Amino acid sequence: MTHETIQRVTRRIRDRSKASREAYLARMDQAAADGRHRGALSCGNLAHGFAACAGPEKGALAENERPNLAIVSAYNEMLSAHQPYERFPGIIKKAAWDGGGVAQFAGGVPAMCDGVTQGQPGMELSLLSRDVIAMATGVALSHNMFDGVMCLGICDKIVPGLLIGALAFGHLPCIFVPAGPMPSGLSNPEKSAVRQAYAQGKIGRKELLQAESAAYHSPGTCTFYGTANSNQMLMELMGLQLPGSSFINPGDPRRDLLTAAATRTLLNNVDKNVRLADVVDEAAVVNGIVGLMATGGSTNHTIHLVAIARSAGIIIDWNDFEELSDAVPLLARVYPNGPADVNHFRRAGGLSLIVRELLSAGLLNPEVQTVAGHGLEHYLQIPEPGDSLNWIPGPEESENTEVVASVAKPFAATGGLKLLTGNLGRAVVKVSAVAEQHRVVEAPARVFTDQAQVVDAFQAGELNRDVVVVVTRQGPRANGMPELHKLTPSLGSLLDQGFQVALVTDGRMSGASGKVPAAIQLTPESAMGGPLARVRDGDVIRLDTFTGELELQVPDEELQQRSDSQASPDPATGMGRELFVHMRAISTTPEEGALTIGPSICNKEQTA
Repeated sequence: MTHETIQRVTRRIRDRSKASREAYLARMDQAAADGRHRGALSCGNLAHGFAACAGPEKGALAENERPNLAIVSAYNEMLSAHQPYERFPGIIKKAAWDGGGVAQFAGGVPAMCDGVTQGQPGMELSLLSRDVIAMATGVALSHNMFDGVMCLGICDKIVPGLLIGALAFGHLPCIFVPAGPMPSGLSNPEKSAVRQAYAQGKIGRKELLQAESAAYHSPGTCTFYGTANSNQMLMELMGLQLPGSSFINPGDPRRDLLTAAATRTLLNNVDKNVRLADVVDEAAVVNGIVGLMATGGSTNHTIHLVAIARSAGIIIDWNDFEELSDAVPLLARVYPNGPADVNHFRRAGGLSLIVRELLSAGLLNPEVQTVAGHGLEHYLQIPEPGDSLNWIPGPEESENTEVVASVAKPFAATGGLKLLTGNLGRAVVKVSAVAEQHRVVEAPARVFTDQAQVVDAFQAGELNRDVVVVVTRQGPRANGMPELHKLTPSLGSLLDQGFQVALVTDGRMSGASGKVPAAIQLTPESAMGGPLARVRDGDVIRLDTFTGELELQVPDEELQQRSDSQASPDPATGMGRELFVHMRAISTTPEEGALTIGPSICNKEQTA
């Protein structure tokens, strides 16, 4: 029996989304009716489309005798997570031909690494790059040569961008193909300790770089549970990847076998007309939110999942996240929520065990369409180790109860995220990694407009007290909403010294935000007149993650009479930021997905 809260929230989302979802599905039906592949092309169009193919593939496409799969890839050599994709197109093309189809590399999408740009000017392009990736995916698929879509992407903005773009072609079947995490290196707690030692001036740059290089040491996704690995969880829980495929390392023999299997699965779904638009429905979106709560996933998905849903005509908000979080227990402890990494998580039972526990408690919508078939029971399977691909039942209980827990004995009774509201607006906070004694903070504010200013103040000893660090002008309209991960070592060090410490900002934190309570993505943002811009040094702020309270303890009359404490800065230039001015100017709020494209922009009444 499905839990009452899951039913209620799913029903509410369905009712709220009725008009926009019907409009989206009508567009997809019309796209299919207009001719969804090569049959709609003129001879000149078609000749261009297969001119570079080998003879057999050219003949098959000319005669329209085989389905054609589009490969859309985020491969590049700089991202460790995406470097393994270099080999995937060859595997896919062979598997497609052997399975009765053809595959063409339709297009590449940009893929930047937040790990490289954290604290740098380029980080201001990060969130905006999601919508660029979506548009690039649309360009790749616009040639109308294809019967199905294979999306190759893993990291932070890349998976959401690929999915948003693919949903514009939701009349086609689609599957996501992961490449897996790197093997475990220097443990995440050790890495964090070294970063704090560097922030305190106890070690130098050479020692810090050695530690970072030992942590990030090979091809594959970073092993902590940030946005990239939360993406992989979402793709499985929403039925868009093969079961058990997310966290198998690039060098594992199963990796190539799974890539070939994904190709065969997509060919089968083309034959059965399993459309992406029918996989990403209201029930699947709720399952994604439940997975986020149960695993203590990235706060970035309170933006990205909203944007994904809206691209399918589905309207969700932070109240939905809050209500589901109250009903869903925390079942995973993966760094920063604990010392384990995603390799430990997989060995302890991984996502198949999470799905088993949630299904047993009625905390997922079970009757959903997935790429693996109808129903989430397919995601209780895992690929068996070996030189051939065999599916076996996943574990029925945890191999390490310090990493994966049961619903009967969870790590916490509620999920990993919390909605905060008050006279400063609405914000989200990740609580799964915050110790109970740090979840309520009441302290004077210190106001900054840049994370570099915070680091300078920390190094000067100005923050060695109880403090709520306020960083303004970090929202989508102000500067593109960069992550403020550079603050983590400094604020963590203050916490370790025994001070009450919290962060309040209209910006984002890393998907791996950890032990410091951080009220982030505050809406309305300061650049749009939000009250955060009227906070002054010394104002007392109370942040209570138990009650959901975020209050500036200043009388309403006084707050309304204050002017914006910071003049609007000139638009940032350099490092390509000037190319994105128009996108910043039209971005929706974080609770609306921070979208700069699609119906949310062109027809705001549709998503009101």
